[in-house]
Amino acid sequence: MTAIKHALQRDIFTPNDERLLSIVNVCKAGKKKKNCFLCATVTTERPVQVKVVKVKKTDKGDFYKRQMAWELRDLTEVDAKDANKENPEFDLHFEKVYRWVASSTAEKNSFISCIWKLNQRYLRKKVEFVNVSPQLLEELPKAEESVPSGESQSVAGGDEDALDDYQELNAREEQDIESMMAVCEYAISNAEAFAEKLSRELQVLDGANIQSIMASEKQVNILMQLLDQALAEVDNIEGKLLSYEEMLQSVKEQMDQISQSNHLIQISNTNNGKLLDEIQFLVNYMDLSKGHIKALQEGDLSSPKGIEACINASEALSQCMNVALKPGHDKLMAVKQQQHLFSELRDTFARRLTNHLNNVFVHQFNHFSHFKMTIPQFYRSSCLSLPGHDQSSTLSQHTAELTLPKHSPLHRDLLRYAKLMEWLKNTQREKYEGLSRTYVDYMTRLYEREIKDFFEVAKIKMAGTSKDGKGKFGLHGSSGKLTGSTSSLNKLAVSSSNSRRSQSSSLLDMGNMSASDLDVADRTRFDKIFEQVLSELEPLCLAEQDFISKFFKLQQNPTLAQVENVDDSDGTVHSRLLTENRHSISEKDMVRMMMNKIFQSIETELNSLIALVDKIDSFNSLYMLVKMSHHVWTAQNVDPASYLSTTLGNVLVTVKRNFDKCISGQIRQMEEVKISKKSKVGILPFVTGFEEFAKLAEAIFRNAERRGDLDKAYIKLIRAVFGNVEKVASESQKTPRDVVMMENFHHIFSTLSSLKISCLEAERKEAKQKYTDHLQSYVINSLGQPLEKLNHFFEGVEARVAQGVREEEVSYQLAFNKQELRKVIKEYPGKEVKKGLDNLYKKVDKHLCEEENLLQVVWHSMQDEFIRQYKHFEGLINRCYPGSGITMEFTIQDMLEYFSSIAQSH
Repeated sequence: MTAIKHALQRDIFTPNDERLLSIVNVCKAGKKKKNCFLCATVTTERPVQVKVVKVKKTDKGDFYKRQMAWELRDLTEVDAKDANKENPEFDLHFEKVYRWVASSTAEKNSFISCIWKLNQRYLRKKVEFVNVSPQLLEELPKAEESVPSGESQSVAGGDEDALDDYQELNAREEQDIESMMAVCEYAISNAEAFAEKLSRELQVLDGANIQSIMASEKQVNILMQLLDQALAEVDNIEGKLLSYEEMLQSVKEQMDQISQSNHLIQISNTNNGKLLDEIQFLVNYMDLSKGHIKALQEGDLSSPKGIEACINASEALSQCMNVALKPGHDKLMAVKQQQHLFSELRDTFARRLTNHLNNVFVHQFNHFSHFKMTIPQFYRSSCLSLPGHDQSSTLSQHTAELTLPKHSPLHRDLLRYAKLMEWLKNTQREKYEGLSRTYVDYMTRLYEREIKDFFEVAKIKMAGTSKDGKGKFGLHGSSGKLTGSTSSLNKLAVSSSNSRRSQSSSLLDMGNMSASDLDVADRTRFDKIFEQVLSELEPLCLAEQDFISKFFKLQQNPTLAQVENVDDSDGTVHSRLLTENRHSISEKDMVRMMMNKIFQSIETELNSLIALVDKIDSFNSLYMLVKMSHHVWTAQNVDPASYLSTTLGNVLVTVKRNFDKCISGQIRQMEEVKISKKSKVGILPFVTGFEEFAKLAEAIFRNAERRGDLDKAYIKLIRAVFGNVEKVASESQKTPRDVVMMENFHHIFSTLSSLKISCLEAERKEAKQKYTDHLQSYVINSLGQPLEKLNHFFEGVEARVAQGVREEEVSYQLAFNKQELRKVIKEYPGKEVKKGLDNLYKKVDKHLCEEENLLQVVWHSMQDEFIRQYKHFEGLINRCYPGSGITMEFTIQDMLEYFSSIAQSH
């Protein structure tokens, strides 16, 4: 243990300036023995830190490493387990309890005693010692081996006070001792002789020192005399300094007088400089030039130069009025007069500017609202006032332009006053708000009329007729009129509805239409019109919003606010402001309020147009959903909180509802379909209708943002198609159920395979499986007719085998002996089989429809099934009637010829 202790002190603790006081060899209680050492250490530097360190050997086993350390102040309890009996177990309670087993009870007691000593000496918070013998805590630990290499002794081995008084030799002292011991050869072997020699040499040195002191007494006397002479010289110098000080006293009084006079002059100069600075400050910052005053009072607000002069004058006036006066300036009469002058100039110019801008608003409004025949008015005058006039010709000639008037000239003229509006906003808020209301009132009336006329033209173009007088867009439903915004449009729609074909826009009708009936050109024309409507509205709203923000100086920077996109349950995306500056919120709200007021008719007119278009053709909701979603997405990328984004988002909700209503209508019509009992079913109309709908939808939704809505609609429609096909198949009386299922699911599978709609991949596989299953079922059920008796005979044979009769004993059954088998086989010679197959072919031909062209597929499947049954019958004959020599009247090659000749003959 001593060698281990020396090694630990040398390798681990000495490099860390620590002393090893006690050591115990332990292992953890209750586990496989992995020995380690608990060491009690103190630092050599003050303040002293006491630690319990866990040390273990490295993996190689040659060296020791420090694994864990605990501060003694964190120790709360030491549990020795038993105070009366020898027990090597003990517990140390730190932040958790560590249970140890010492290699011997003596090591454990020595370690605990050392911990107790360290606790008593260094810690204020005393550790609780449990199950420890009182004698162990009172006695000092037994002496142990000294620490090697000149280290101090352990606390467990001696007196701690002696350890604290020990001081280690430095390198120089060690060299001196070694050189001195080298002079005397017996310094080590005879310590007493060496000590006596040193004592004699010390006495000799002491005598030499005393003689040297006595010899230096004469020099001390000489030094004292020199000091007396120096003191006399100092007294002489002090006398001279006193006379000099008396001479300088009068000079000091004169200099004090001069300094006081200079100080007064300096104060006067400082005051004069400050006064001059104040006067210059007031003159520079509170003086308005005559040119600016004239511009504010009489400046021409209609010319560019006059406007620029007024802008410069208003900015100068604002600087003068907003100058930060120092305390006391407001009490000066000149300052009060200037402030009064500035207030009068501000009020005068604000009145002039407000009146002028009001006149500009009125003039511009009258200019844009000057009476002229609009396109809708021309329609009414040309179409309704001329008796016998061909309306289709008139409409086709005058519906080429669908545009909204541009107000860029008005904006350009008014933007010249933008800086003046900013000045008015900062100085006269009430007049600024009054101008805002005036502008909004005028523009509301102007835009309302323009937008109303614009949408009336759009509705007329939507309900327009082609050059040949036939309706392009029919009416949906039986109401017989369109939902127009004016009575003239309603009359036009009613008058033209008699010459239009009725277009119900259903999957049932689409299934019965040809490519020309679908009238793709009409839908393309509608798509272009609707796109043009949105394309005209977008720049109009954006230009007006941009003008309002610039002219009225309202904050419209979307980066100042955080915007969150909220997805409603119906898939509509709205924008919502999260956090922004309070001032920005008020100004943004003001822009929205102005835009909502000016364009209050847009949302109403858009919804009216959508309702009209939906009545014309409910499938138009597909086009509208794609177009409206794209425009909403574009508007949100520009500014998610803009009026345009919000309005289009609200309209998109309506379009999405129409789309959902369209899908629900198609499902409802599928459920109401009725099939004639006297004719075969064939491909159901809603099955082909779904195919046409999918082709149309795929063309419309190519690269669309709302693809997810179409996928959901696909799922609803295809599930409805599946369900109603099964419903019709179950109710069919003329056509077998398997044929209805087989043909329709084959058509559905072909459609989904050609369109490659990813969301319907599972339905495509399901359709294929249903088609295959019902094809097999139909083939098996139909093939029982040509060889009916033979089938019944072998079914009986298989039943006997299933009951336990051995196959080779079946021929001994009376009903299934060889003679009965020969009778049955003779009833089916080759000619009869061929005749039966020919009748079967005719029956299958009656069941199947021509449009799906599955006759040859079914006939080939029947051929395979017939051959399979033939082989099965042969196998039963060989197993149940071995050696009988009984065979069928026809061979497999004969069957192949029968099937081939029958197929070719028909």
